[in-house]
Amino acid sequence: MHIFEAVVVLLLIGAGLAALARRIGAPYPALLALAGAGLALVPGIPLVTLDPELALVLFVAPVLLDAAFDASVRDLRENWRPVAALALLTVALTVAAVALTVRALVPDMPWPAAVALGAIVAPPDAAAATAVLRQLRPPHRLLVILEGESLFNDASALLIYRLAVGSAMAGVFSGIDVVPMLLFATVGSIALGVGLAPLTLRFISRISDVSTAVIVQFCSTFAVWILAEWLHLSGILTMVVFAMTVARTAPDVVPARVRIPSYAVWEVAVFILNALAFILVGLQLKPIIAQLRGAELREYAAVAGAVCLAVIVARLVWVMGTNLVRGPHTSQGRRGAVVVAWCGMRGTVTLAAALALPADFPSRDLILFSAFFVVLGTLVIQGLTLKPLMARLGLEHDDAVEREVRLARVETLRAGAEALTDGAGGNKAAKLLRKQYEARLAQAEARHDGRAPETVEAISSTELAAAALNATRAERRRLLELRGDGTIGDDAFHQVEEELDRAELNAQAIDPDG
Repeated sequence: MHIFEAVVVLLLIGAGLAALARRIGAPYPALLALAGAGLALVPGIPLVTLDPELALVLFVAPVLLDAAFDASVRDLRENWRPVAALALLTVALTVAAVALTVRALVPDMPWPAAVALGAIVAPPDAAAATAVLRQLRPPHRLLVILEGESLFNDASALLIYRLAVGSAMAGVFSGIDVVPMLLFATVGSIALGVGLAPLTLRFISRISDVSTAVIVQFCSTFAVWILAEWLHLSGILTMVVFAMTVARTAPDVVPARVRIPSYAVWEVAVFILNALAFILVGLQLKPIIAQLRGAELREYAAVAGAVCLAVIVARLVWVMGTNLVRGPHTSQGRRGAVVVAWCGMRGTVTLAAALALPADFPSRDLILFSAFFVVLGTLVIQGLTLKPLMARLGLEHDDAVEREVRLARVETLRAGAEALTDGAGGNKAAKLLRKQYEARLAQAEARHDGRAPETVEAISSTELAAAALNATRAERRRLLELRGDGTIGDDAFHQVEEELDRAELNAQAIDPDG
């Protein structure tokens, strides 16, 4: 079977597994991991080699930008202590635990290689956890902590990874150079991400063609990562800062007719990249497993199993022992800590970092085997048991986002109605549209206050298009103000933004020149 045909078939299988995962309430990466493991045992599957330098930028950059773009700065600021502890201290503890475990089992492995393995398996993948958690509706704060951790633990782990790989390949390690190098990478990455965001937006905002805009978005994503790596900065930290900075101003400069299709394209692209990562690792494992004899395979499996156990235990002990997740009530805080401790599934970043190791890296086969075993083990053991664990703990949903969405609807509708009043004059269309806004505002206020909304007959007229666009712009400005002053978070912001985007498209469909 040719490579192209094999990839097409495997992507279709990945889509089917994702649908099955949604049906059974499991994280789809868990089923993809099982499929990837199966590929290593299937005869006739072609061997595929990937340029190590391509792995991180191809698989991590778009996935990370997509996650960071939706991150709520307000929520991260409010929960910075647990997020920072998980992203820094938990990663450091995991790296140390894995390195010590591997060195005890494989004394011949150099310390830098052992540390590199620890850094590869240290960062959990929040996408796997939140895929399940969002269906179970836990307290919003837990989602914020897990998603925030996933943004910054990748940066800290891959900084250690870069130092370890460089040390292993060079054969020397200078501790004196580490602190200034980390300081330069951190400060430089933040500055680069902040500086590139407005330049990129200024260029993208001038593009009216949807397909061109989407292509430029992807190319700019790769360009930001490549530039950061060329400057010896952290591609991950630069990408996170870049995406979060772009997200603050993009809604005001990118039109709805570009934003809606681009979101759909990004969602599909992220899924394809996740699926390809598991497929490629399965194909990379095939020759490794084929050359291992019985004793060697058992040794590899024992080391990989010990690494997986070290990863799980280190997170459990640290999160539960330090009580990183404190809730409004002590019991809820303990139950929340259990969930966070158990949400340590590894995913795309671990796979991409393992694939990115140079071909002549010490113990590369063992590291790649162990990394995939950790991904498979955590996704299957933790991912498939997360739903019953949540059911047993009985954490209550706090409907924090829903309250903010209702508030945002009231405030934006009020702004739209006021815009129609200011510019109505003798315009019959504006006066009619204002009546419609007042009716919708009454419904939104009723829902916000818990009252039953009244049934209102909708008003529709071609001449309302221009007034509708004017009102929608006023609503959008008010929505940006609500997010800017911290009244609502990004989850509520994006929900209401989508509603305004569709309203804007409807008005433009009536009057394309409006």
